[in-house]
Amino acid sequence: MEARIAPQMPVMEKLKILAAAAKYDVSCSSSGSSRRNDGTGIGNTLAAGICHSFAADGRCISLLKILFTNECIYDCRYCINRCSNDVPRASFTPDEVCSLTMEFYRRNYIEGLFLSSGILYSPSYTMELICETLHKLRTVHRFQGYIHVKAIPGADPTLIQRAGYLADRMSVNLEMATAEGLKEMAPNKHRKNILQPMRQIQNGITANQNELALYRHAPHFCEAGQSTQMVIGALPESDYQIMSVAENLYDKFSLKRVYYSAFVNVNGDKALPAAASEPPLLREHRLYQADWLLRFYDFRVEELLTQDRPNFNLAIDPKTDWAVRHLENFPVEINRADYRTLLRVPGVGVKSARRIVAARRFGSLRFEDLKKMGVVLKRALYFITCSGRMMYPTRLEEDYIVRNLTYQNQMGRGEKLPFMTDGTVYRQMSLWDDGLLSG
Repeated sequence: MEARIAPQMPVMEKLKILAAAAKYDVSCSSSGSSRRNDGTGIGNTLAAGICHSFAADGRCISLLKILFTNECIYDCRYCINRCSNDVPRASFTPDEVCSLTMEFYRRNYIEGLFLSSGILYSPSYTMELICETLHKLRTVHRFQGYIHVKAIPGADPTLIQRAGYLADRMSVNLEMATAEGLKEMAPNKHRKNILQPMRQIQNGITANQNELALYRHAPHFCEAGQSTQMVIGALPESDYQIMSVAENLYDKFSLKRVYYSAFVNVNGDKALPAAASEPPLLREHRLYQADWLLRFYDFRVEELLTQDRPNFNLAIDPKTDWAVRHLENFPVEINRADYRTLLRVPGVGVKSARRIVAARRFGSLRFEDLKKMGVVLKRALYFITCSGRMMYPTRLEEDYIVRNLTYQNQMGRGEKLPFMTDGTVYRQMSLWDDGLLSG
């Protein structure tokens, strides 16, 4: 299709506007694909070809992260690009996105592209422009690097399917944990329109995996999977509601990641939390920790939270919080416990649990051995024994353990969070930082 986008504004001015407009979308993972360069193009998606750089608040900065346009027909209350806001507006053309991607890649500034968009004219119109952009990148410019693109809810399913064969990962933002919350915060969006492309992408991935099993050279469809994002703190949704939705998405839609974005009040809408309130970064951090427990530690949401206790204790991490409320399962004998039991011990991670299981075949382990294996003993010591002995004389009491762990945090010997170390206010890296574009 011919793009009806006026290119009068200089491309670099557009880039400043649309890179800044994209910073609130956190679901920009750059991993999961293994498609190789076939020798005819530029870039690849191998692990060695992707630079995993993250800002101090956890945002990925290895990709050229931009919106195709911040002109939007929707009026979402939490979004800086809502149609009722008086902000500078800009739209790229497909050729401009291609040119920026290739030039930044050749200068080694980026390793791939993360492309989202506001809704220009209609969902299908916007999605067709995005597909045209990806098609030109892949066929005209022979770009074989990583591409993550947003699927536009409400767009023609054939366009979603086409984008899936051009991108490595796709995502559809759920935005709010509940359908009621979405209706209140984003009156133009509907839960059904969001879940439909999610299901389509999941079905496309499954069908493609079957094709690849039969035909080695079949085209790849969204090889790195799909992800989504929820805004945290714009509404009084509980951690239990948020994590229950995330668990359901993992179970029923096979998502690779659910991202949690601490709400930043940029609009001053009366229906939103006070503009002076700080983003709930610590809460976001705890949700990510709990998400990790769901994905890699065999936990279920109902073990971590209940309707009677719907929010995490911000003072300690979710696994420690679970452990102190289930002291009947402890202490765990390191030299006898099975792998799943070891994963439930605070301070013991997936790698260290595997190392423990492997190493104890050759002899009994001591506390000094655990430290070398990566066990965080300052948390684990309350919950484990080695050959029947604890590391220090201690009490297996909830108040005692929590008091000691929170005291360590207060004294600077506990968990260090990126936004709690020196008072620095962190933000997403800009392409203009540190003279990146100079020279």
